[in-house]
Amino acid sequence: MFVPIYDANRLRRIRFQYVTVGLIAVNVVIYLVFAGTGETGAYLSAFEITYGFIPAVVNGYADLPPQYVAVPGALNFVTYAFLHLNFWHLLGNMLFLWVFGDNVEDAFGHFRFLGFYLACAAAGAFAHSLAMPESEATLVGASGAVSGVAAAYLMLHPRVWIWVLALGRIPLYLPAWLLLISWIGLQFLLFLMGAEDVSYAAHAGGILTGLALTLVLRQKGVTLFDRRIEMPRAVELERKGDRGA
Repeated sequence: MFVPIYDANRLRRIRFQYVTVGLIAVNVVIYLVFAGTGETGAYLSAFEITYGFIPAVVNGYADLPPQYVAVPGALNFVTYAFLHLNFWHLLGNMLFLWVFGDNVEDAFGHFRFLGFYLACAAAGAFAHSLAMPESEATLVGASGAVSGVAAAYLMLHPRVWIWVLALGRIPLYLPAWLLLISWIGLQFLLFLMGAEDVSYAAHAGGILTGLALTLVLRQKGVTLFDRRIEMPRAVELERKGDRGA
């Protein structure tokens, strides 16, 4: 639908988004080491089975073979969020995290944001397990966590303008509320329609958790639905020109 590229929304409480950048770096490194080595087939599948999220295993409908057990089962609720199927899967999730994560981290603080991100990832996995309890397919990707971040941004900065690529190729600048409400609505619509190409249940779980946690994790003095309107400099100049300023 759209790919976020840039928001004109400066940091107000932290000097740098260390957690956001750190999460992106970890995701990229894991992808390069384990999925970008040229290895395919059994090797990649084994890695995904070990660290991905499998509802049937979590819900007791299947057992994971001993050779694939490397971490306690509870950790798979978050480890899956650091694995990606391919470059485009990784790029899409990391762009969302890059554009929206820094301002959510700014509103929550570093440690709360990290906890928030992992909680949204876990909620996404849990929602996926409820929607497909007997599935033996492996769930991977940061979409559940990133969906929570996008939901938090909507509650915090709906009036900020964002550069996006619509349909992956058309550059537009639009307000966050329009983009994110449309995107969130689409996730729930596809979930209700039973679309299976992507785990929209994980997206829904992350979104709902993000909305709820934003109410309690934001720092003192951080308001919801910020009334400040920030937009790209080019848009600001264009609007001034239209007014004859």
